[in-house]
Amino acid sequence: MKAAKIVAWICLLAMTAGLVNAFVNGDFLVDGRALLENPWGVMSMIDLYVGFTLFSIWIVYREKTMWKTIIWVVTMMIFGFLIGSIYVLKALYESKGDWSVALHGVQRSVSDGET
Repeated sequence: MKAAKIVAWICLLAMTAGLVNAFVNGDFLVDGRALLENPWGVMSMIDLYVGFTLFSIWIVYREKTMWKTIIWVVTMMIFGFLIGSIYVLKALYESKGDWSVALHGVQRSVSDGET
């Protein structure tokens, strides 16, 4: 569990540094247009949003309330794996060391006898 938390923190810090760099040194409209004019740029965007969508399926499965699910998924689609990193940290810290709770959430913990 400790290693997973370290990796999630490193990912969060990398995403934060990358976003700060992009906002400070880039031009979203110019760079985005150039990206979408390149077939590999389009493929990268498809790959990215497939990842966001698959990760969001886990969020939908794990969250108990609809409004929290909607907030997490919408922010995931806007801010990407910055939010994914935060969500993983949330899941790890809420689990208190129990991998079943980290993966399934409290309501779906397999320790309850559910399969």
